[in-house]
Amino acid sequence: MTAFPPAARARRAALLGVVCVGLTAALTACGEEPVDPDKGTNGVGRLAAPAIEAKARKAARDAESVRLSGTVVSKGRSYRLDMRLKEDGGTGSVTSKGSTFELLRIDDELFMKAGADFWDHGAGQPSESDEGAAGKLEDKYVKVPDDDPAYDQLRGFTDKDVLLDGLLGLHGKLSKGDRPKVGGVRTIEVTGGKGTGGTLAVSLLGTPYPLKLERAGGAGVVRLADWDEEFALEAPGKDETVDYGGQLPKTSDAS
Repeated sequence: MTAFPPAARARRAALLGVVCVGLTAALTACGEEPVDPDKGTNGVGRLAAPAIEAKARKAARDAESVRLSGTVVSKGRSYRLDMRLKEDGGTGSVTSKGSTFELLRIDDELFMKAGADFWDHGAGQPSESDEGAAGKLEDKYVKVPDDDPAYDQLRGFTDKDVLLDGLLGLHGKLSKGDRPKVGGVRTIEVTGGKGTGGTLAVSLLGTPYPLKLERAGGAGVVRLADWDEEFALEAPGKDETVDYGGQLPKTSDAS
């Protein structure tokens, strides 16, 4: 039996230690499971794309309220929206062609408010009487008669179900996309037609609400936030309203 000197024995022990540590680390690494991107989430990321979209639609439909903001292009016309919506009404602002008006709906009562320039819009060179009427309407709530040609369109901006049903649809074969953060919240994207049919970002935390929509064909980008957060809807006081009569001014360009 060969005897090793103390220095040789120490070097041999150190070498064996290094080999064992390296081997243990390698075996441990081989035994580790891959990182689960859905760990700590609501699990919808594990579903197929059509199931994710269906859950997002159901969550939106079942929600009591939402804030919708962004740009929507419809029939060649662009609208910038900032609306808070719930089942019995909504409130917020709409901007189109450089003019902004506010809407407030409580059940079937619909009110509209805008500046004098909005009421003059489309009138060409307004007459003194036109300017006088516009001045009276400025920054006052005008009740929109339910038989006015503009009523249904204006009401649509305040109707949660109508807006969401019209906006949330994707076109083409659905597939899962990236996992970006929207407003600091982890999401998973569902795309239609490899992105050409729109992209919907769905929350991976809590209820799978839709948080962002890029509409097909470049028809706008919309963010959806404040899901199920309560807000008040109050009818304007008499000193805040003007009764224009049976129909809105045609010069409003609201229709």
